[in-house]
Amino acid sequence: MGDFGLYSYQEEVVERALRRENIIIWLPTGGGKTRAAVYVAKRHLETTKQAKVVVLVNKVHLVDQHYDKEFKPHLGQHCSLVPVSGESTEKDFFGKVVEKSDVVICTAQILYNAMITTEEIKHVELSDITLLIIDECHHTNKEDVYNKIMRCYVEKKLKGERKLPQILGLTASPGTGGARILEKAVDHVLQICANLDSAIVSTTNYASELKEKVPRPRKKFDIVEKRLLDPFGDHLKRMMQMIHEFMTLPPDFRLREPGTQEYEADVVILEQKETFYNIKSTAAIDGTDFFLVGLFEENQTELRKLANNSQYENPKMAKLESVLLKQFHPDEQSRGILFSKTRISTHCLSDWVINNKALQEAGIKAAFFTGAGNGINSMTLNEQTDTIRNFRQGTLNLLISTSVAEEGLDIPECNLVVRYGLLTNEIAQQQASGRARAQNSQYSVVAQEGGKEERREHINEHLEELTGLAVAKVQEMSLHIFQTKINQLQTQAIVVSKAAEKSKMESKGRFPASSIHLLCRNCFKSVGSGSDVKLVDNTHYVNVNPDFAKHYKVGGQVRLDKTFEDWEPGCTIICNNGNCNKDWGFEIKYKGEALLPNIAIKKFALETPEGRTTVKKWKDVPFYVEDFSFEKYYQDNFSDMDTE
Repeated sequence: MGDFGLYSYQEEVVERALRRENIIIWLPTGGGKTRAAVYVAKRHLETTKQAKVVVLVNKVHLVDQHYDKEFKPHLGQHCSLVPVSGESTEKDFFGKVVEKSDVVICTAQILYNAMITTEEIKHVELSDITLLIIDECHHTNKEDVYNKIMRCYVEKKLKGERKLPQILGLTASPGTGGARILEKAVDHVLQICANLDSAIVSTTNYASELKEKVPRPRKKFDIVEKRLLDPFGDHLKRMMQMIHEFMTLPPDFRLREPGTQEYEADVVILEQKETFYNIKSTAAIDGTDFFLVGLFEENQTELRKLANNSQYENPKMAKLESVLLKQFHPDEQSRGILFSKTRISTHCLSDWVINNKALQEAGIKAAFFTGAGNGINSMTLNEQTDTIRNFRQGTLNLLISTSVAEEGLDIPECNLVVRYGLLTNEIAQQQASGRARAQNSQYSVVAQEGGKEERREHINEHLEELTGLAVAKVQEMSLHIFQTKINQLQTQAIVVSKAAEKSKMESKGRFPASSIHLLCRNCFKSVGSGSDVKLVDNTHYVNVNPDFAKHYKVGGQVRLDKTFEDWEPGCTIICNNGNCNKDWGFEIKYKGEALLPNIAIKKFALETPEGRTTVKKWKDVPFYVEDFSFEKYYQDNFSDMDTE
């Protein structure tokens, strides 16, 4: 193992995996879990007939990172390796890719889709794989895609099927699952072990070496007193109260304090309630819009005046500036990550740093870093890659990031990690802290005295200790007791899963599709029926009724960085009712002939026999969506052309 560059603590944690046991490697962020996994994969490929290694990650950008940084450099000369994600065309013939490759690195969703598809060119069985490596495996819980894959594994195991892959899980912390007492934390760790059909291992003989190689940062609470006066915030809250009164909230519903994460959660719940929609008329511009515009125009002068008054500045911003200035100097090479709650807050903080004269004179070169997506505050995969590359090369020295940078990313050692305005669990806290692994690094918590962030940080410290105690208790169990508990948990999980699936199917068929009316989420005009919607290739929900085209107009061409086997994107589709202009989705050209409107269900409300409702995802609609038949569609729309 020495030639491979493993430390003694890494050699210790892979011993059981080399004996072909299913294990979870528990090492801190920066402890070299991935390198240890590469070594296990190498030995597995050398000693196993017809070996097939699949590495699962839970984020798209980790596919190329693991391929470029770890697996290809160490295995590329002797093995065929292929990275596959939703961004790559290989997913369209994934079954063939697995068949012809020694090592495949992919997102978990790709593998799960391949397991449940009936298309031979895409299909993969678990029995085709000999070693399954699961990165960030603490996510193997509840309905996460990792757990859906492992549920298939466990079900096959309980049926006595023997041709199953060896499992190797990797995690910086299994967490406590929300438990605050040791007994419940032990139950959580056992559940993770049961879900992964694995024992959990950590270093015991070389803990001092691990501590030396992966030093923990100095933790500092940078606490500020609660500001005595916040007239800007008070003014906004009064405006919010006026909006609440205008909304006529349901009598059984109470919104918590504006400006908190709890308030944001309440708004999401309220949005799903039918009463929220009953107050909005069918007109595109109505009394609600006039009220909101008027409220803003009446108050904008006073808000701007308060915002420009330095007397009322947020004291946390002054403290944050002080923390950054202590670490960054023009003649020193420092790197840091500033973690914040939302994508919008990272943009605001980035603007603040860039326009702060003192921080610029200190040599801070900052950029925001957020998750990928289609929203206005999201980043593309290429933008993420460019930002990390610039940070790694030193063009940037401060990342202002959401939690996306806490887990998995190959980020250089940082001198400083700051958490600003965050309420997270102990796993996220440990991963964020693990980013500050340069010598003499600092982990700072900027928070208000006695506030929720400070309290949560102290709770997380306790839960981190509790996690260690829980893992130790599990590791102390005899093999017989451990296996008995694991089998019981696995059997129970399969029973519960099947009952939940049955209930879900019953809920799915709650109403006939023809009894559901689709309403534009903005103007609430009825534009179609649930029976008009069909499912294409288990991916696209399209409206096949020709009359649907009367309700929308097309916008700009959708351009994607990738190509697909059976379809290509067309133009965006937009509600054409008056001035509504609600974005509904985009057209797709299927098999070169069928132009189909691909609609996002979150852009619509559903009128059901029991009232109006909304869902964010198609899987939650209360009716069955039939599969799309290209043959039937062709016959209905093009058969007369064939006869001419």
